[in-house]
Parts: sequence; structure tokens; C-alpha cells
Amino acid sequence: MQVETRLKIKSNPNLYRYLRENSYWYKYLNRNPLFLKSLEEEMKEKYRLRATDKIENISNSLNLIKSFLEIMK
Repeated sequence: MQVETRLKIKSNPNLYRYLRENSYWYKYLNRNPLFLKSLEEEMKEKYRLRATDKIENISNSLNLIKSFLEIMK
């Protein structure tokens, strides 16, 4: 694996953890470092780190607060 790829993986703890859990990615990254982008996308999808997931989490939190306030009335 190329040094730049290793450094990028080591600098992101979520990416490093995902790579350790899904070791088949080592094979792809050794063959072509351009697969790093695909790895990041898959990791973000699994750990729910995409922008749409964050918006959904905020929406769920607001709905929870709203329902709590309605109960308190």
C-alpha cells in the first residue's frame, strides 16, 4: 500500500477502524489507491456520517423534544 494512502487512513480513526473490520479492502487498496474514495463512502454509509444522516438525526432529536414538550403540557 502506498505511503500517502496509509497516512490518510491512519489520520482518520473511523476509516482505520472500518478497514480493520473489513480487511478485504486491503487487497483493493494494494492494487489501486484510488479505491480509497470508495472505502470512505462505504465507511460513511455504515457509520451514518453522511450529511443526510446528520440532518435525519437532528430531525429525530427535534421530534423527540417536540413530543416531550407536548406531554409536559
